[in-house]
Amino acid sequence: MEKIKDLWNKFAQSHPKLSQWVREGGLFVIVSNVITVFKYLLLTFLPAAFAFMGSQDFGFPGIDITLFGIEFKWYIIGYGADQGGAAYFTAYMIAMVIGEVINFFIQRKYVFRSNGNIVRQGAWYFLAFCVVTCVVNSINCIWAAVAGHFVDPWLYNIGTTVLNGGVSMVVFFVVNKIVFESKKEEEKEKCEE
Repeated sequence: MEKIKDLWNKFAQSHPKLSQWVREGGLFVIVSNVITVFKYLLLTFLPAAFAFMGSQDFGFPGIDITLFGIEFKWYIIGYGADQGGAAYFTAYMIAMVIGEVINFFIQRKYVFRSNGNIVRQGAWYFLAFCVVTCVVNSINCIWAAVAGHFVDPWLYNIGTTVLNGGVSMVVFFVVNKIVFESKKEEEKEKCEE
């Protein structure tokens, strides 16, 4: 283990910027995947808690589409009755919000080691979450409608979670690199003030 540590320290000294990207990127992927599994577990069991809401169409804009002979409504945000409607959407959003709140604090503190303005960082992160959620949900709405006719819910929930997690990881890594300034950049900003 010491040899690996020594190799890493030499690499970090020789290539400080690259080593930072490797460390942040590696930790980011690990944390994101753990959060993705957590979201999957929530999404697998949470819809039952909202079964009382019934399966009714819920969302916007609700455009009728036929794909592979399957008729469904397409939503930027929400789900049709066949995909669980309001109950599934509520569970989906709760799983995503809980996962992203946990992700925000872990990424901020341990991965990017940022002590910047948490309100500003949180606002940018929330904005990115809203945009990613709309994009992913508009794709997932199609996936859930079509996959729901061919596979069990536990299986298309994996697709839902991987789609959401995959798109989120790419977008949020870029967002986090911008929003979570490094400590050196934060100190530089304070000195300039």
